[in-house]
Amino acid sequence: MNKKELKFILQQGEGFKTEFKENINNIDKEIVAFANTEGGRIFIGIEDNNRVKGIRITNKLKSEAQDLARNCDPSINIRIKEFENILIIHVNKGADRPYKCSSGFYLKQGANSQKMTRNEILGFAVNEGKVKFDEQINKNFVYPNDFDENRLNYYLNLANISKIILNKQILIDLDVAKKNTILNFNNAGVMFFAKDPQKFISHSIFTCVLFKDKEGSDIIDRQEITGNLIEIIEGVIKFVNKNIRVAYKFTGKPQRENVYEYPLEAIREAAINSVAHRDYFETGHNNILKIFPDKINIVNVWIRPKGFKLGKDVFRRNKIVADLLSRVGLIEKIGSGFARMKNYCKEVNAPIFKLDVSEKYFRIEFFKSRDYLDMIKKDTEGLVEGLVEGLVESQKEIIRLISQNFYISKKELSNKIGISTTAIDKNIKSLKQKELLKRIGPAKGGYWKIMDK
Repeated sequence: MNKKELKFILQQGEGFKTEFKENINNIDKEIVAFANTEGGRIFIGIEDNNRVKGIRITNKLKSEAQDLARNCDPSINIRIKEFENILIIHVNKGADRPYKCSSGFYLKQGANSQKMTRNEILGFAVNEGKVKFDEQINKNFVYPNDFDENRLNYYLNLANISKIILNKQILIDLDVAKKNTILNFNNAGVMFFAKDPQKFISHSIFTCVLFKDKEGSDIIDRQEITGNLIEIIEGVIKFVNKNIRVAYKFTGKPQRENVYEYPLEAIREAAINSVAHRDYFETGHNNILKIFPDKINIVNVWIRPKGFKLGKDVFRRNKIVADLLSRVGLIEKIGSGFARMKNYCKEVNAPIFKLDVSEKYFRIEFFKSRDYLDMIKKDTEGLVEGLVEGLVESQKEIIRLISQNFYISKKELSNKIGISTTAIDKNIKSLKQKELLKRIGPAKGGYWKIMDK
């Protein structure tokens, strides 16, 4: 500090990182406000009108300032410097926020130190990762009325845990319940062992959608997956299995090898992580899996952890949920999910997944296996060539276009071939009569199947 710098500071006046005080009375609220925000300096001995009044600097004064900082909760480290008759207190942005002084929690808002409301404190603590959703006691859950013993038994069987003690003690040992005068379930316990988890946590469902078009405007199939978290994961994978295609590779061994259209194991890993690490404090959005003609993506709500570097840092937002999934082999404790997904993609010769991460949303996209596409192309070329012999040109073109897109509509066939939809109907009827083409499902939402005679 020198006179020119002090003059510049006085000209600027108080601001987001600068506070003037005549004395050290009540400076603890300024200390926590800086620590809870971006840090700053408190100049003791300067009036609010930017006039230097000065203060007698003694060891006792410095000690009092240090005591005020130490008595904050948690304590705050400050650095004290002096220039002429001004005491300067340096406060860094805190690493263990939020901080509280004797009169409450404060944040810097412009040049002011603003006391935080209850909801602001809660939101701040959530964003800092100090309050975990899965650890919170669910006051609406009543044991044993809302408890599902069958779900507990199924879980214990998956985890290879013998049921040799009472249910209450098992639940306490699994860290999903606490015994006071009654047994209190936390949110993790509700999401695993409630009869109706969505009665208490309605947004824990997983939405799965199959689109006909790349733009996502025409829905073929939609399902809201409910149940406990294990059942939701199983339901998501079942939906994917139902709506993606598989080719069969014959290797000479007794069992044929399935070659899936997408890297199924990588998608399964992503679905598990989506359930385990989503931000359940956000109630307005569900986890969503979308299947397009050319890709599959999974989107979940999250709040980016402070200082978190994707792919480098290990982060477990819902530690109890992650631990419960780990016990049944659905998630690894070491945070190697991305590495495993990359390996799964490589195993089926699929492009590496694409990540799109913002402060509030996490999107991961998967693309088709090149092995699958090569097999389908080879099989389709042989199939079409064998079928089109003896057909009129319009029927040959219908077979070719359907082989490229099983969800193609009659209107799209009409536009691509250049004939009326009535003519398309007549040709399709003829192909059905020849047992070369079959419609699976309804007109809207179904698909074509080329019959290999």
